[in-house]
Amino acid sequence: MTRVIDMRCRPAFLHDFFGATPGSAANDVARWLNRRVGSRGDDEHYARSRTQEGFLAEVREAGLAKAVVVGRHTPGQHLPNDLIHRITHGHDELLGIAGVDPALQGQAAVDEAERAIRELGLAGIDIEPGFGAPPRHPDDPVYFPIYEVCAALGVPVFLMTGPTTPDLRFNDPAPLARVAQAFPQLPIVCYHGYWPNVQQAIGVAFRYENVHLVPDMYLFQPGWGTYVEAANSFLGDQFLFGSSYPFRPIRQSIDDFLKLGFKESVLDRLLHGNAERLFGLQASGDAC
Repeated sequence: MTRVIDMRCRPAFLHDFFGATPGSAANDVARWLNRRVGSRGDDEHYARSRTQEGFLAEVREAGLAKAVVVGRHTPGQHLPNDLIHRITHGHDELLGIAGVDPALQGQAAVDEAERAIRELGLAGIDIEPGFGAPPRHPDDPVYFPIYEVCAALGVPVFLMTGPTTPDLRFNDPAPLARVAQAFPQLPIVCYHGYWPNVQQAIGVAFRYENVHLVPDMYLFQPGWGTYVEAANSFLGDQFLFGSSYPFRPIRQSIDDFLKLGFKESVLDRLLHGNAERLFGLQASGDAC
């Protein structure tokens, strides 16, 4: 099987938002979102991942080399970095990303980002400007200390984008250009690929090679062809696979990805090579 690193993959037990509690209103939303993004079959396919063992079984049966578990710190949802560490530590097939919110935490966010990388061994920092209170763009000065610490530590920064942003005016890729220009050596990874603003996101990535797109579950929505066309040309080193599990089945997402028309010459980069470069992984040592 083709080697695959899933850049966005969370267990249901992580939070009610991911379907941790059967019969809850949050679980109904998780089921609705699965249907909305094209999941086939059981809309509660993620039920097994309500336990750590079940999640690991999902990852292994999908044949993933790595599953990236993403932390989060927003006014509406906090997934502590120690929790992400506990989930991923000691499991070669899991890799953790920390979450911070400098608007909420102030200087403590910088300290926590350093602790998460240096002490917990997490592999990058997630920020979610559009989910702030108030919402912000990624070029807001409050985030620049996080960019500076990520650049100094040599780890990527991850941005949450996409149509679930509470105020869609903050799902605008244009402000990202200022960040990419100010930190040319900092890899910036955009979860959800700024969908549905596909052309604009690709335009920013065209101009700045340190901008990477992971459309994950939105890759299978209208506009997908533009992502594929770009990845088959100049964006081949800046585009990565993600399932966004539990909102889409992992194995189905891999199969669907392989049917979209990506050139054979770029597939290895999209499925694992670009992720290995971002995280400094050695393919030979992490083969599944």
